[in-house]
Amino acid sequence: MIKNKNSNMKQLLVIALLLVSTMGFGQKLRFKVDGAKDTTVFLTKYYGSKLFYADTGEMKGGIVEFTAKPDLKPGFVALLMPGQKYFEVIYNKEDISIETKSPDFVANMKVKKSEENKVFVAYINFLQEQRKVATAASEERKKFKEGDPEYKRLGEKMDSISKLVNNYQLDLQKNNPTKLVSKIIKMSMDIVVPEAPKDANGKVIDENFRYNYYRAHYWDNIDLKDDRLVNTSVFGSKVEYFFGKNMLIQHPDSVLAFAFPFCDQFDKKSEMFKYSVDYVTNTFAKSNIMGLDKGYVYMVNRYYCKTDEKGNSIAYWMTNKEKLDELCKENKVRMNLVQGVRPPNIILRDTTDVNWKDFYSLKSEYTILYFWDPECGHCKKTTPKLETLYEKKFKARNVEIFAVGKATNEDFEKWKKFIRDNKLTFINVGLTKKLFEDATADPRHFVPKYTTLESLNYHDTYDIFATPRIFVLDKDKKIIAKQLTISQLEDFIDRMQNVKNAEKLFPPDPEEEAH
Repeated sequence: MIKNKNSNMKQLLVIALLLVSTMGFGQKLRFKVDGAKDTTVFLTKYYGSKLFYADTGEMKGGIVEFTAKPDLKPGFVALLMPGQKYFEVIYNKEDISIETKSPDFVANMKVKKSEENKVFVAYINFLQEQRKVATAASEERKKFKEGDPEYKRLGEKMDSISKLVNNYQLDLQKNNPTKLVSKIIKMSMDIVVPEAPKDANGKVIDENFRYNYYRAHYWDNIDLKDDRLVNTSVFGSKVEYFFGKNMLIQHPDSVLAFAFPFCDQFDKKSEMFKYSVDYVTNTFAKSNIMGLDKGYVYMVNRYYCKTDEKGNSIAYWMTNKEKLDELCKENKVRMNLVQGVRPPNIILRDTTDVNWKDFYSLKSEYTILYFWDPECGHCKKTTPKLETLYEKKFKARNVEIFAVGKATNEDFEKWKKFIRDNKLTFINVGLTKKLFEDATADPRHFVPKYTTLESLNYHDTYDIFATPRIFVLDKDKKIIAKQLTISQLEDFIDRMQNVKNAEKLFPPDPEEEAH
């Protein structure tokens, strides 16, 4: 009986331990702000450089307390007060108790509990003190000329402050090797760039040496295997700077040359992988720079539409399979419509509804692929302007226009009438009424003898969701520009053909720019 009783007690103990280890105890985050009014405050968390709400609390008597939720991950958190005032602390799955007061929350901060923040707050206060001294020395030095002894003395003082700060940072890391604060501070430190090598005469051998060294060693101080760093503003700022214009030429191929190896190095299940892929992809998507959509398309193809051995997307955060499938379907089309790619040929009939035309066969130096609709209000303004450019500039300079108009069903006669009325002399083709009807009945009458399925379905092939739409192709029929207004197109062709001081037939039109 005693044996059975002990056995049952052991089983209960094991179950209790399992429950404790599974459920865990939420850490307490307690903040006291002297003099603060009773109000609603927010606990916020970082994901990259952006703040997100993590919890809401009621501050009473200047005190508010939060219980860390399971989704609150280690990193920077901030207490957001009324008037958009906030202060940051480090959360690393430990209880936090901090007291402070306005107006300078950090300078007045006292850490009652939290080993991470005792180190962090001491460091921030030290940094602020040294910054004041350095700023004062810098302002004082402006009163003197470069050759003055006082100018030199103040410069040496500023250098000594920099060394003092650097030594403090190194000592902090050495004395706190297991703390998150050590990795955050190391991440904030700049890479030391050596002087460029010189030849026997003292001339710099490579003018780009320092830039190339800095770029190659940019990530040296960051532990890219530690997912906690994603939840800090420091990491977010580092990523933004590296992939921004200050570090990389904002050309899709240039950025992708660094984005691919950077993202590929991560564990595909890590937060580092998710953040980096998502950031680069969305940065490309939001860019207004012509051609950077190629970066978005290639990132989506490489990371969102690529699957693992189980057939799941390696973008594990994309949980809506229906949306993901739609994204990849659209992206497959867009892969053929980015700069540097030769898009699918279009072979359709002209206004005779007999003659077949295609743009691959054109021997022009540049080809303008133009999609339009005779009933589209903006097309009615743009198309005649395009004809003017063709007649007065492009035709004589071996620039051809291959226009694909909406000519199906009742639009067939409207399309032909618009061409006649506006005396359009460039190449005009369309999915004509008869061709559409016959091809719908049996496309084998035309494919592959006369045309292609891509041509018959050109709306889908070229992702024509709105008109007008312009693509500029080089002599090899590769895309070099797209989505240009008429004034931009004129200027682009003038520059590509090196026509200096060319008269501009169409200055920028605000209405067209806004379309």
